[in-house]
Amino acid sequence: MQRKRLREYGMSVGELPTGEWNSITDVPSVAVGHVTLHPESGYAEGVCTGVTAILPHEGNWFRQKVAAASHVINGFGKTTGLVQLQELGVIESPILLTNTFGVPAATEGALQVMLERDDAIGDRTGSLNVVVGECNDSYLNDMRGLHVRPEHAREAIRQAKRGPVAEGCVGAGTGMVCFGWKGGIGTASRRIEVDGKAYHVGVLVLSNFGVKQDLTVLGHPVGKLLTDCSGKREQQTTPDGSIMIVIATDLPMCSRQLQRLAKRAAFGLARTGSIAHHGSGDIVIAFSNGNRIPHDPEQGLLTMRVLREDGPFMSQCFRAAVEATEEAILNSLFLAETTTGRLGRTVEALPVETVLEIIRTRR
Repeated sequence: MQRKRLREYGMSVGELPTGEWNSITDVPSVAVGHVTLHPESGYAEGVCTGVTAILPHEGNWFRQKVAAASHVINGFGKTTGLVQLQELGVIESPILLTNTFGVPAATEGALQVMLERDDAIGDRTGSLNVVVGECNDSYLNDMRGLHVRPEHAREAIRQAKRGPVAEGCVGAGTGMVCFGWKGGIGTASRRIEVDGKAYHVGVLVLSNFGVKQDLTVLGHPVGKLLTDCSGKREQQTTPDGSIMIVIATDLPMCSRQLQRLAKRAAFGLARTGSIAHHGSGDIVIAFSNGNRIPHDPEQGLLTMRVLREDGPFMSQCFRAAVEATEEAILNSLFLAETTTGRLGRTVEALPVETVLEIIRTRR
């Protein structure tokens, strides 16, 4: 059966309209690229991982930084760049996602790309803050093999493009497990009008969290209904997992406003049934390319437009972030395929037709 996105089954999340592609790339100038490492793409048995790159805009990311913020829902995660991101409120590199042990290599690969593009970095101007997030894919992937190398990060950046985004078992999502089913990459977007102009809030997730019994789809306790009707809870065999949530918007927002936006992703996550387990690294990164901050401003004072907060627009942004996060997670489940990884372990795809029948029956 060909896997399809949630909306292709006539189901939708929330009330706001989506962008053209219902993707983070609906935010103008944002691009996404994947590199997938799996035996089917020529790698050894037991390799089931990859790299995903999110480009904030089409220009020089170091010279034209974007306003940004991060929010840690649960801090069992290993990232690079978030300390400076939170302190200065900007992102100046692509955002890379990969497996836990791939973070150093992905960081190096992004750094190499940036050094090639700007020979002043680390010499005649400042150093560089590369942002990389991760989830633990060691159930399906030979993570100890350190198969993610800098060249994979470089290639993911090179491959990045606008338009529809590949989802499910691709890039960083190749070896991820979500609610006991196959997870991975998912994305969604919402469109908002401010003063007669359309803007977008887009979300991309790397889903790798939860247990089967907790899965909730459009408010229905699907996980409980899919598991043993006797009420016996399954023994969890995978780590507690994690989720990386990246929010992008072209709305002109400052880092403080983006911090508020990032916090709302937790509500979209909770709607799918997550309780943010002890060992789950649940981290949100939000940025706006509607405000770009020059590395070498000509003036001592900078002028920046920001969204007003004493009207309805900010609450609409919060709604957009919640809805898009929930739908992105569901898309990651609906599109992921049954995958066999290291030690012959197999993680089944979510039984979508059964899920849909449960929802229709309960309506």
